[in-house]
Amino acid sequence: MGGRTTAPNGALRDASSTGRRPAPGRIPPLPRTLPRRGYDAGEDPPRLHERDTPGQLPPERSRGHGGSPVNRRPVVVALLAALAVLAVVSLACDDASTVVIATEGNYHPFNFINAAGEIDGLERELGDELCRRARLECEWLVTDWENMIPGLRAVEFDVILAGMSITDERERLIDFTAPYYPPSPSVYLTRAEDGEEGVGGTVGTQRQTIYSDYFDDTGRSYAVFDDPDAALEALLAGEVDALLVDRGYALQKVAEQGGRLTIAGPQVALDQGLGLGVREGSYLRERLNEALASMKEDGTLNALLRKWIGEDADTF
Repeated sequence: MGGRTTAPNGALRDASSTGRRPAPGRIPPLPRTLPRRGYDAGEDPPRLHERDTPGQLPPERSRGHGGSPVNRRPVVVALLAALAVLAVVSLACDDASTVVIATEGNYHPFNFINAAGEIDGLERELGDELCRRARLECEWLVTDWENMIPGLRAVEFDVILAGMSITDERERLIDFTAPYYPPSPSVYLTRAEDGEEGVGGTVGTQRQTIYSDYFDDTGRSYAVFDDPDAALEALLAGEVDALLVDRGYALQKVAEQGGRLTIAGPQVALDQGLGLGVREGSYLRERLNEALASMKEDGTLNALLRKWIGEDADTF
């Protein structure tokens, strides 16, 4: 599925026709055979002796001019050394290739498109800092939520950084890093005037999320929306009475709406925190985990969480 990518500075560029990313450049193959030695003028080329079998050289063919033995060991050693160098270069090319990070672009404050048309938010700052610490060359791509896991598995991009909760079901399809947002119960977001009563009314959530899965499992009917912005607009317009959302998202929306919204109802534990998604067995998991651990250790990650979500944000 297509999308839009950004250069490292965040400016969007079209990526709908890129398809799969090209593999790193191929290294030219080694010659299949070594050059044959020449023969002196008037010299007949060596012939197979009657006692020789096909594929077996006669004695004179294993010797150079003047009858001295030909030492093939330097040639073999040189070839092995060349192959070793080529293997190292190939691995370096793979490791140095650009890492493409996919996000949704409409889950404020985690990720969104700002007035300049650039990807912004908590996850943009987090992703850029992780790439810097892991010494990765990264670029960003915007794609639909429904395409996140299929696109990652199809090698359309390398990392998911889009407010994705770590769940057992998803871990059967992809690998996750350690959480960059701690596990916290999901909450109901209602209009301030409705409060607790709103939770008992018509609820809504985004499709294909842990929240829609929860309502499916519990058998509760709910309104479904394509993206978080549409769900929030429906709540504010009175089309639904409550939304089941991530606590960090709810805290920021309460602050953003200036008293129009409130958190109400029971809390629901649904995930193991938010993590970066990578393909199964990817080297990126270890590299990103090391960078993430350093951000937790020096306090940088907690500072980002408070900056974008507020002083009440869950932290490590």
